[in-house]
Amino acid sequence: MKQNNKIVLVTGAGHGIGRAIALKAAKEGYSIVANYRKDREGVEELIKEITGSGGGAWPLQFDVTDRQDCKTKLEEWTEKAGAFWGIVCNAGICSDNAFPAMTEIDWDSVIHTNLDGFYNIIHPLVMPMCRKKQGRIITIASVSGIIGNRGQVNYSASKAGIIGATKALALELASRSIAVNCVAPGVIETDMISRAPLDIILPSIPMRRIGKPEEVAALVVFLLSESASYITRQVISVNGGLI
Repeated sequence: MKQNNKIVLVTGAGHGIGRAIALKAAKEGYSIVANYRKDREGVEELIKEITGSGGGAWPLQFDVTDRQDCKTKLEEWTEKAGAFWGIVCNAGICSDNAFPAMTEIDWDSVIHTNLDGFYNIIHPLVMPMCRKKQGRIITIASVSGIIGNRGQVNYSASKAGIIGATKALALELASRSIAVNCVAPGVIETDMISRAPLDIILPSIPMRRIGKPEEVAALVVFLLSESASYITRQVISVNGGLI
């Protein structure tokens, strides 16, 4: 693996898109702090794969909905190791239902994880990055946050909120040479689409196929790079032409 001594936090790194991002970033020389909530086994396997190839990786357990736990553990990390070069806010959930049948738990769990997680993760880390005047922040939204999606009023709201928050934060941090961008995947081959009606969805995708986590990871890792230093406040879709 390449080595560039830059450390990147990836939330929800144990599986799916998060895992793909962590592996791709490690191959490009970034050291990885792999966050997980419950999937310790998945993160241990990820770290074994990265370190076995000569890279650096460490686990960091916290729930992105637990504000105090996030603050404590992330501040402990930065006090010990310094500011992160990159933050990838990937952790997220969905709990789909028609809006009239959507429960308070459906709404609150998705908003707390997907949208509150933005604040809980980035807020403790942003001042150390500002002091160094460098870095990358990348949020993972969704096509649902751009166009809305039937049965996903809660999910669409959370992802649209992430898009707005990302654009506003990009304005605040641009003078500090910190680029802030949003990646909005379409239908990607992860556990999240395991019950999706793909026979109905596929005809609406011009490329007529489901995307791969690695295709999202490739864009995220580019946005982490020095080559992307003049790209900020953007929402970039990876969706096979869906919108």
